[in-house]
Amino acid sequence: MIEFLRKRRSVRKFTKQKISDNDITVLKESLLRSPSSRNKRPWEFIFVDAEELIGQLSESKQHGSQFLNNAPLAVVICGDETITDVWVEDCSIAATILQLTVENLSLGSCWIQIRNRMHNDEVSSENFIQNLLNIPKNIRVESIIAIGHPDEEKIPVQESELNFNQIKRNRYSK
Repeated sequence: MIEFLRKRRSVRKFTKQKISDNDITVLKESLLRSPSSRNKRPWEFIFVDAEELIGQLSESKQHGSQFLNNAPLAVVICGDETITDVWVEDCSIAATILQLTVENLSLGSCWIQIRNRMHNDEVSSENFIQNLLNIPKNIRVESIIAIGHPDEEKIPVQESELNFNQIKRNRYSK
């Protein structure tokens, strides 16, 4: 498992090759098998493979979402805030499980933060996406995961680059 984590990197460049139906089925199942607090499962997931919609989603933020335009698949990660107050955490876990499953399928992915980001000076990224995809207001948009066949190679983060000072034992100490 650690070798798997060592090689995983965010991918922002994708080939035009579509994701197979079998891989999409596996991705859907991985999301629905994700753990959640008290098994509330407050999430909703929107799989977007229509090029026009992906292009519009790539404009959801002022910075950091444009590369989505090159991905053949976008998964919009949403949570129902009326089900639980920890929808953000539950959706984050599901998004991480999704990204690990993507890696296991030899695909690439990158997280696009949406919650608390702005589309422009007046409209939040979340509201932009809610309007674009007809998402009800109580269904909050946390992130988008761009998925595709990698069109770039990235070397793993070297162990020497890891900050082991961020790990404490028993108590916090400097």
